[in-house]
Amino acid sequence: MIKHKRALGGALTLAVAVGVMGGSLPGNAAAATRVKATTAQSTHAADDARLRALMHRLTTADGAPGALVATRDRRGSAVLTSGVADVDSQAPVRGDSRFRIGSMTKPFVATVVLQLVGEHRVDLDAPVERYLPGVVRGHGNDGRVITVRMLLQHTSGLPDYLDHLNPQDILKDPLAHHDTRDLVNLALAHPPTFEKPGAMPGSEWHYSNTNYLLAGMLIEKVTGHAYGEEIGRRIIEPLGLHDTSVPGDATSIPGPHPRGYVRPGEDAPLMDITAFNPSVAGASGEMISSGTDLNRFLDALVRGKLLRPAQLKAMMKTRSTGSDDGREYGLGLESRPLPCGGLYWGHGGDIFGYQTAGGATADGRQATVMTNVDPGGTDAQDDDMEAVVRTGLCEGRPAHSQ
Repeated sequence: MIKHKRALGGALTLAVAVGVMGGSLPGNAAAATRVKATTAQSTHAADDARLRALMHRLTTADGAPGALVATRDRRGSAVLTSGVADVDSQAPVRGDSRFRIGSMTKPFVATVVLQLVGEHRVDLDAPVERYLPGVVRGHGNDGRVITVRMLLQHTSGLPDYLDHLNPQDILKDPLAHHDTRDLVNLALAHPPTFEKPGAMPGSEWHYSNTNYLLAGMLIEKVTGHAYGEEIGRRIIEPLGLHDTSVPGDATSIPGPHPRGYVRPGEDAPLMDITAFNPSVAGASGEMISSGTDLNRFLDALVRGKLLRPAQLKAMMKTRSTGSDDGREYGLGLESRPLPCGGLYWGHGGDIFGYQTAGGATADGRQATVMTNVDPGGTDAQDDDMEAVVRTGLCEGRPAHSQ
């Protein structure tokens, strides 16, 4: 799920690191505290100061109770926290926190689908109808002309089911189960979302969480196992991602974690939504993880440890999203330019209670950031979180000359 937070919808991505406390912080205005995961001392004071300033901004001007950024490169790893994990107790954000990652689930799902492609069990350019016969039909939506590749790249034209859910209804009963097929049918009760008259699947990019609900269903149909089981067997276990899980209907977050909050209105008080049934997100955004785990996953993915070369190349073949910041979307993975040169690969996400963003470079740098409010931050929060990721990835590197 992603980017419905201003209307109280949405979903997520990533962040956190190291098993140490972030230090005692007196409320939202608390100064950021760095916790080292290695004994290496940073020699990049300017970037470190900028990271601290951005983290402080997230938990003051941007309105998040707490925030965390985890960085990792060949020199070591570190975590920086600001603000509080609990507005009542004023407990600080822990460096080893776990949290809901929302749409950062999508790279996991896309990786499993592409592994199946590498095993010749799925054809990227086959129609969805081959794997899910009769599922994608109605109101101009047709699985016979939509391919698996289009699902993963958000070019199917399928409407986003989140556009047709009332977020207030979810807040009234946050523990309710949501059936994936029902959510898909909710989307398919509406026409495709093409902007140009007569447009066909594959011709336009439009982010739709429905695509990844279907990708999860496809994994289950092909393997005979729930998509979460396949993520566990193919990614979580081999990489030793001990903080990562696919919760299904489980409403709690295991292990240390900040409380998750929403702000139901501009001037409304924060509402605690830590206990939440993420089945409403499903394969589009239900997972839980930590910064340490997500950094490890992104590094393994980008550097070819999870996919064969042909499938990684397909994942990284991007198309423009039409954004002004140069963002392009591959198959469950997006690229953005860095001020220090080159690109980074990652994803972003929002789910009730948490917003995340993060990425990795091909030369072994990773940065992830999390705040524990969504929706409810300011409009500047997105930009500041993106700035945290860019700064973390470019730490100690000169700005690239254009």
